[in-house]
Amino acid sequence: MPPSCGMAVLGDLYLNRSNRIRLSNASQPSGDLRQGPTTLEKRFTSAGEKLNPSRRKLLRLILENPEDTFFLSSRELAKRYKVDAATIVRTIQALGYNKYAEFTADLRAHFVTQITPYAVLKAASKEKRTVADRIRHGMEMDLRNLQALQSSLNPEKIIALSKRVKRARRILIVGIDLAAGLSWHLGYGLMTLGFNAEAPVGSTGNVQRRVRSLNRQDLLIAISFGQCLRDTVEAAIRAKKLRVPTFGITDSETSPIARICDDSCIASVASPSFGGSYVAPSSLLGTILIACAHTQTARSLELLRRSEEEDRADHRWYRPRNHGESVE
Repeated sequence: MPPSCGMAVLGDLYLNRSNRIRLSNASQPSGDLRQGPTTLEKRFTSAGEKLNPSRRKLLRLILENPEDTFFLSSRELAKRYKVDAATIVRTIQALGYNKYAEFTADLRAHFVTQITPYAVLKAASKEKRTVADRIRHGMEMDLRNLQALQSSLNPEKIIALSKRVKRARRILIVGIDLAAGLSWHLGYGLMTLGFNAEAPVGSTGNVQRRVRSLNRQDLLIAISFGQCLRDTVEAAIRAKKLRVPTFGITDSETSPIARICDDSCIASVASPSFGGSYVAPSSLLGTILIACAHTQTARSLELLRRSEEEDRADHRWYRPRNHGESVE
């Protein structure tokens, strides 16, 4: 991994709001790119008199702590706020939801607009846990993220992406700060399989100049989470203007990357840590590399065979010699 991947302190999830971008309409890449209240906030406001004081207080608590509630079942949520499950159901019905799953989907979308390092760490610090408990909780969240990816992943979408990769003249993978580690991993894997892939690092200009060199025969893969980084979003917008096929890897169907790109895959980065969790996105990249390898198995085997032979040759050349052994 290049040194620049470890230079970010807070990473792709939680950079300052000045470097974030929120879209109200992906088809409008210019002008005011900020969005208003989330869907859940709008429903909460419009519910008005349908909500009695206790339900209003319950919803306000849920909205203020989405990072700890969006993954809970209705019974778990009820237990957390010391109410019965029927109260949860009636409360979300008052907001106009027919199914609990619809409510949690909007709660998750609300969550990704709220996360900051301070908010996440503050919420975690309120819970009475030992450091050991916090470590276990972090791993539990990693596991939940993986399980969510496993249950929602559409293999046909990954196969379609692998075919697009195979046809592409060039593949540009844009991921910044901690997401640079993901982009570098995917780029290196694709290059190993013989594709002309690149994951640029460095300044905004360095990324944008490479995007400007793309055309319809190429492919741009954008990786960003939460409210999404401005540079990554602008790279995707520029690629769309150039009619370059685009694919996004993000954590919400309502994120700017998901809205802009032609298609996308969702992998949660939810974590009690301010640094976020990249376990599920890393697993997602693994599925992409598997599909790319097996949609052209013969070529992949030949390239890997050559690489293995070269590695063996290098190993023989540099192997330690016994005392007195000739170099020749």
